Amino acid sequence: MEPAVDTLLAALRERLRSEQRLFVAFSGGVDSALVAAVAAEELGDRAVAVTAVSASLPRAERAAARDFARGRGIAHVEVDTDELDRPEYVANAGDRCYHCKSALFDALAPLATLAGARIALGTNLDDLGDHRPGQRAAAARGAISPLVDTGFGKAEVRRVSEAMGLATAHKPAAACLASRVAYGDPVTPELLRRIELAEMAVRELGFPVCRVRAHADGAVARIEVPAGEVPRAAELREALDAGVRAAGFDFCALDLQGFASGRMNVLLGMPARATP
Repeated sequence: MEPAVDTLLAALRERLRSEQRLFVAFSGGVDSALVAAVAAEELGDRAVAVTAVSASLPRAERAAARDFARGRGIAHVEVDTDELDRPEYVANAGDRCYHCKSALFDALAPLATLAGARIALGTNLDDLGDHRPGQRAAAARGAISPLVDTGFGKAEVRRVSEAMGLATAHKPAAACLASRVAYGDPVTPELLRRIELAEMAVRELGFPVCRVRAHADGAVARIEVPAGEVPRAAELREALDAGVRAAGFDFCALDLQGFASGRMNVLLGMPARATP
């Protein structure tokens, strides 16, 4: 049987109450939003949601994070991170996320030390089976994962978020823009901006859940939409092609298999994870 919502929430509250001060790495997604909301309720101003800002964060996600924190009365700050200045990150090998998380912790650690705070992540149990080298960086820096500690997978996060009335409860899965770049192709601010513009064009055509994956050094854009919406996307191929080309891509392709989180992982010999 699935744990009851009140049991899960009580466990999370107790876990967060055990901390003196927390900096919650807050992307605005469903997982970190739950941690930030409950931490704020339990610790008050001793909990601060911190959003890392760089070219890999879509503007819409940055705005959504601000609005969520403001609406819930959560102390919220933004910090600039320098991952795009790091050659290891730009090289975009399979360990790119490690260098991204390292940049985040390098920015947060001095602040956390001064405040006597620990850094909390929104990692859940389902994340542990995925290719997420950033978790190594988190473990090395002593970050905590309250959702893992209290038995939350993605489904539990959504159930508890809905019970709390969080606006993020049914928010589609999101990831940084760099996750759209094929491993081995350099990650640049210009390419990330083109990906962001292309995804905006796809969403404007009625596909709120989508990914635009960049291949061939940014020449090819591969569009992913949910499998059930692929036929409709094919019907709109001319409009999709025009939107993607306007964003600066030379070629536009529609992935007939449909959207799945982590599709780029197949380039590392790892299976992608289907997303309901």
